[in-house]
Amino acid sequence: MPVRYDNYIGGEWVAGAAYADNVNPSDLNDVVGEYAQADAAQVGQAVAAARAAFPAWSTSGIQARSDALDKVGSEILARREELGTLLAREEGKTLPEAIGEVTRAGNIFKFFAGECLRLAGEIVPSVRPGVSVEVTREPLGVIGLITPWNFPIAIPAWKIAPALAYGNCVVFKPADLVPGCAWAIAEIISRAGFPAGVFNLVMGAGRVVGEAMVDNREVDGISFTGSVGVGRAIAAKCVARGAKVQLEMGGKNPQIILDDADLKVAVELAVQSAFYSTGQRCTASSRLIVTSGIHDQFVAAMAERMKSIRVGHALHSGVDVGPVVSQAQLEQDLRYIDIGRDEGARLITGGERVRCETEGYFLAPTLFADSSADMRISREEIFGPVANVVRVADYEAALAMANDTEFGLSAGIATTSLKYANHFKRHAQAGMVMVNLPTAGVDYHVPFGGRKGSSYGPREQGRYAAEFYTTVKTTYIG
Repeated sequence: MPVRYDNYIGGEWVAGAAYADNVNPSDLNDVVGEYAQADAAQVGQAVAAARAAFPAWSTSGIQARSDALDKVGSEILARREELGTLLAREEGKTLPEAIGEVTRAGNIFKFFAGECLRLAGEIVPSVRPGVSVEVTREPLGVIGLITPWNFPIAIPAWKIAPALAYGNCVVFKPADLVPGCAWAIAEIISRAGFPAGVFNLVMGAGRVVGEAMVDNREVDGISFTGSVGVGRAIAAKCVARGAKVQLEMGGKNPQIILDDADLKVAVELAVQSAFYSTGQRCTASSRLIVTSGIHDQFVAAMAERMKSIRVGHALHSGVDVGPVVSQAQLEQDLRYIDIGRDEGARLITGGERVRCETEGYFLAPTLFADSSADMRISREEIFGPVANVVRVADYEAALAMANDTEFGLSAGIATTSLKYANHFKRHAQAGMVMVNLPTAGVDYHVPFGGRKGSSYGPREQGRYAAEFYTTVKTTYIG
């Protein structure tokens, strides 16, 4: 029988109102465990526990906070292979990618353990003689964290760690598809020295747990990563009741390939951007914008390179691309492949399910060419291993097409021209710009976020996390 895993509320493990199977997308016969499904009442209990813990925690000593966060980070790093295996098993990332994500999560906790000791403010003179001014930051309060399924340990880490570092209390709801990594983090936190109620885990469906959290007036802020539609609905509710909100949503990230690009570099970064992690990254690039002089060579080289991509069970050695995360996501990917064909794009390779020795959601990496900027596959986020190549005349046309989107998360360029690289850095309408690097892949100690429809509110990660998780106080002293 699968093991049951409970919610964590007020320092206690609490049985769920119901339980749901966590199924391995590489092997549908493998049940990772049965995970609690909270109801709205349990969300209320978690919020109340966080609210009760906030006064003492928000004024606690910074050394104790730092020590607890460092302990979490150290244990995650010490168990990276074990936790990476869990991540690969429940989400479908290949094992090397999963271990890399776990390592990143551990480093995030250790970074914010240091940030506890680097809290700073300002002392400035007043315009009035004999008066001084202090500008300081204080914790926001009770924070609701809602995370997606595609990075089941890294994204929770980069929300939980700063929230706790700056003295907030947390109610955490992971994506319903990937509760295993969330529970593992909660179990580590439960032994790290945080007072009861400072951190709470409530697992379950967004329409129950997420809505109850967003609607609760005792929650001072919501940090959400997920779909555009849900994010906008959360923003509307938070603004209506005066709660702070931070959103990371969709992307349709462009990767420009110029005539002067190193072809081998361009192909490799495009493959990494579009297909690794099964294309299930908000920073993935599914729009490959290629200038005419290199277009045909690039398409041919991509087709050749994609022959060597091995699709299979996420835990098997030598696998490059694991399964799609769920049946619903697989169906969405296949629908977009049909849409691409119907719109007149030319299918270069892929487009079909892959049969493996276990039953899972395996899809061949798919490349279209001869597509146009107005096709749905060029404008809508697919969130799978599907990319299309669009031919343009020159750099100016490529830049215009790259910016012609409602999103603005990540944008890349492959070029050996310093002139074009510098121009693109300034004029790409994205929160992150990559020069001769994949659009996906970011460091843990610097800001993460986008523009336009991709992000709303302050940036995540690094020192910029303080913008969301703290509030500014100005004190006058006479």
